Amino acid sequence: MSKRIRLRDELCVGCSACMVACMDQNDLLFDPGEGVVPHRRVYRLEEGAYPEARIRYASVACFHCDHPSCVTGCPTGALYKNDEGTVVYDQSLCIGCHSCALACPFGIPRYDSENKIIKCTQCHTRTKLGLEPACVRVCQTHALTLEEVPEE
Repeated sequence: MSKRIRLRDELCVGCSACMVACMDQNDLLFDPGEGVVPHRRVYRLEEGAYPEARIRYASVACFHCDHPSCVTGCPTGALYKNDEGTVVYDQSLCIGCHSCALACPFGIPRYDSENKIIKCTQCHTRTKLGLEPACVRVCQTHALTLEEVPEE
């Protein structure tokens, strides 16, 4: 069994605390002009039409897929699935070819100023110590939870 962050979007209020926690945990400065954005992003979704219109929010990051196409697409092995089932990376092996980003159907892998991969690692350094990922820890409505998921 592996653990994954689960979103219960009916509980998400769009406060973006998870984004801020992600940026803090990963020492990221939010600068969309430079392409630097947090690994976790909150989207505002508008649905329906008047009078049944509603707004909901979705906090999205890497899904740590059972069979990740980004890992398959990486020619150097910079991306891999660890023993806990988390898709992590070794920046020293990244050649900046963007094959992982092209292979990922969700557009999750991004690149830093040195053209090396960065993405959500589900705070694997925290979870190894028995701590929750930063985004889960700060979620006041418990819309984000870390749950056991059976492997496919």
